Amino acid sequence: MEGIKLRLLIPLALVLAVSCASGPGNTVEPQEVETLPEIQEVVAEEFDPTNVSQAYYVSTRDDVQQFVEQLNQIIRNRNYNAWRAALTPEYIAVISSPENLHRISETAIMKNNRIVLRTLDDYFTHVVVPSRANVSNRLDVDIAFISESRVRAFSVRTTNSGEEQRVILYDLERIDNSWKIIN
Repeated sequence: MEGIKLRLLIPLALVLAVSCASGPGNTVEPQEVETLPEIQEVVAEEFDPTNVSQAYYVSTRDDVQQFVEQLNQIIRNRNYNAWRAALTPEYIAVISSPENLHRISETAIMKNNRIVLRTLDDYFTHVVVPSRANVSNRLDVDIAFISESRVRAFSVRTTNSGEEQRVILYDLERIDNSWKIIN
């Protein structure tokens, strides 16, 4: 706490020293210094995923599991508007950018199928829907906390050799009490 106060006071002192310095021929009259109320610091504690309670983890994982199942159904039904509603505006801007659409259009599979993506709807139709077409509605979903309101959702699969494999599905954020895809 003292370190934070010191880091806040040093720049303040420098600003005051520069702005109050007298130049040649200028004199500074002593003035009564007003005492300022102590600055109340708002210190955001760094998130530690190991401090998440088991109950919060389980309820969040269940919420995410339900969200992923609904999202898979939306994609299977080719419901563009419902899918788009599950994305944050920032994510929409990234995936629908001309640069991103061009980059994906240049992949071998798109070129072989003569597909050129021009819109977010094109991206949904030619990238999202085919990539989720063979996904069963029920996936074993696990999560890893990024922050209290952000998680990375994984699909847990068992390989032919019997090993458990975690495949990243989505990075999600709880916004206004609902999950949104952030990337």
